[in-house]
Amino acid sequence: MLKLDHITVIAPTLSEGVAHVRTCLDLDVPFGTRHLYMGTHNHRLQLGKTVYLEIVALDPGGIMPPRARWFGLDDQKKVREYWDNGRRLRGWVASSKSFDMVNSGDRQIFGEEVALPFDAPEFAFTIPADGSLPLNGAAPSLIDHRDDPTSMSEIPDLGADLVSITLEHPEPDRVTALYERLSIDTPPVVVKGLELKYRAAIATPSGPKELT
Repeated sequence: MLKLDHITVIAPTLSEGVAHVRTCLDLDVPFGTRHLYMGTHNHRLQLGKTVYLEIVALDPGGIMPPRARWFGLDDQKKVREYWDNGRRLRGWVASSKSFDMVNSGDRQIFGEEVALPFDAPEFAFTIPADGSLPLNGAAPSLIDHRDDPTSMSEIPDLGADLVSITLEHPEPDRVTALYERLSIDTPPVVVKGLELKYRAAIATPSGPKELT
């Protein structure tokens, strides 16, 4: 079974990502970490239980990795296009103790299993060859923590809790069938929409908010 691990705001710059989340949730998300092996960096915020929010962006001072970056961050033109169109909450990551449950057909969606960091692997992440989001973000990226899950104590808790995630999609039945086939625990609710767009209902200390 796959389990919701975290949701991702994919930003042209971290400052823009933090400002957007501040506008939506009235919370300042603290800096998280630099992914030295991937040339990206993030801010992180707990969303209750074992789920968190990640704001991720290209690290201008980071390296060029030996393969395409995750979350489509090599294509900065597309990142900016989605951002300017208001599609900022772009995807999510699901965790599993093994990727063996993903059949060969679905592996074409999720991409190859990449052990990270490259020199001393601690976890595995699925990334398509071109670095794009699986099904343009409708399908989750997959992570195998290798029995060492993210320590929530390392992620700031500002009193926010994820209530629900909704995905608007032109082919909702297709996406729902994929979620069911993968036995995803508490996946997004998929509804009919003209284009792929996420929104997350989040309870905050200042009241219910929506992240888009």
